[in-house]
Amino acid sequence: MIFFIEVVLSGLMAGVMYSLVALGFVLIFKASGIFNFAQGVMALFAALTLVGFMEKFGMPVWLAIAGTIVVMIALAWVIERAMLRHLINQEPIILFMATIGLAYVLEGLGDILWGSDVKLLDLGIPQGASDWMLDNFDIYIEKLEIFAAATAAIMVTILAIFFQKTSTGRALRAVADDHQAALSVGISLHTIWVIVWSVSGIVALVAGIMWGSKSGVQFSLSLIALKALPVLILGGFTSVPGAIIGGMIIGVGEKVAEVYLGPFVGGAIENWFAYMLALAFLLFRPQGLFGEKIIERV
Repeated sequence: MIFFIEVVLSGLMAGVMYSLVALGFVLIFKASGIFNFAQGVMALFAALTLVGFMEKFGMPVWLAIAGTIVVMIALAWVIERAMLRHLINQEPIILFMATIGLAYVLEGLGDILWGSDVKLLDLGIPQGASDWMLDNFDIYIEKLEIFAAATAAIMVTILAIFFQKTSTGRALRAVADDHQAALSVGISLHTIWVIVWSVSGIVALVAGIMWGSKSGVQFSLSLIALKALPVLILGGFTSVPGAIIGGMIIGVGEKVAEVYLGPFVGGAIENWFAYMLALAFLLFRPQGLFGEKIIERV
């Protein structure tokens, strides 16, 4: 029984790590209706910038994080000026293709600025097994994953309040519903997009810090966006809490399936379980568990 609990808790913690990336997707989709394919690369770029500030310029951790936040906000402004303002009222597929191009640009820029070698990211985040869990319950849980779970909970709370209780959050949702209607009531589309891409960049930084601390800052980090996609399908593309719940379902499901079903099918279930589960959801509930049902009138 203890082993099963350990597997489930490990899955929950892994799911939270996926959710940190999925949150960035939700923010931009919820506020602008764009599926940002570049979100995983933004997490990579933010982590590379953070490490670069610390290694090449000798900045302390707090100053490097502050500098990286400034860079991500500046990047949001550049994206709005150079890309988004020219694509107002374009078809969603055009916006999606633009973010694919953005992903390659950011990946190449990160390579040019900071190099392509694997970098160690040490910010003092606790590592190793949780002594308290081992001593009291004989359960192995990583301290980093507990820290990531607490961070995700704080972020979800702040973002939920931001979207539901602030005038800026309501304006973000209005822009997502209809660009032209939002403009007609005096909402500045350009300002809104800068805000949401800035917030998404900061979320990407948090995700990059967690994943970089766990496995090092390397270019394969950008591929975590592929695992975030089934998380979004389960939780819903427009739900901030759904990103967390979807990530936990994916994390627990793939861990339990790998441990208990893997020996019967030759293993490697973790590589495809999330996508098969997402496919099942697309068949029966395409909007996800917490997503808004899309109704189009013609």
